[in-house]
Amino acid sequence: MKTLKKKRRVQVIFITLAALLISTVLIGYALRDGINFFRSPSQIMAEPPASNEVFRIGGLVEEGSLQRGEGKTIRFNVTDGGAVVPVLFTGVLPDLFAENQGMVGTGTYVDGVFHATEILAKHDEDYMPKEVIDSLKEQGVYQEPNGS
Repeated sequence: MKTLKKKRRVQVIFITLAALLISTVLIGYALRDGINFFRSPSQIMAEPPASNEVFRIGGLVEEGSLQRGEGKTIRFNVTDGGAVVPVLFTGVLPDLFAENQGMVGTGTYVDGVFHATEILAKHDEDYMPKEVIDSLKEQGVYQEPNGS
C-alpha cells in the first residue's frame, strides 16, 4: 500500500513539474515579440542593430528637423546630445509631439534610418521616459525641469 502512495506522489510531482515547464516555455514563446529593448541614438550609432530587430529609440526631437511629407509621412531627427538618428514615421503623431521634446519610438533601423511604427510623446511639461532621461544624463545634456 505504501509503495502505491509513493508512486502516486512521485507521479503528481512529475506531472506538476512538466506542466510548469510547459507553461514557462509557452509564456516565453508568447512574449518573444513583445519585448522591445530601448536604445539611445548614441548606442544605435555605436552598434547598429539588425534590420529585422524591433526596438525602442528615445531622445529629444532635434530642433529644425521636423519635415512633413506627402500624406501622413513625417521625417525628423532624434538626438541624445551625442548622436543623431533620422526617423521616418507614417501615421498620426501624438498631439503633444514637438521639437525639443522627449519622445520614444518603436520600430526598426534600416539603411541608417529608424522606421517607426509607433511614436509616443511626453504627456505633460515635466514627464520624460526614464530611459530617455538616463540616456541624456549619460551624454551630459539633461537639464532638470523647473520646480523639481
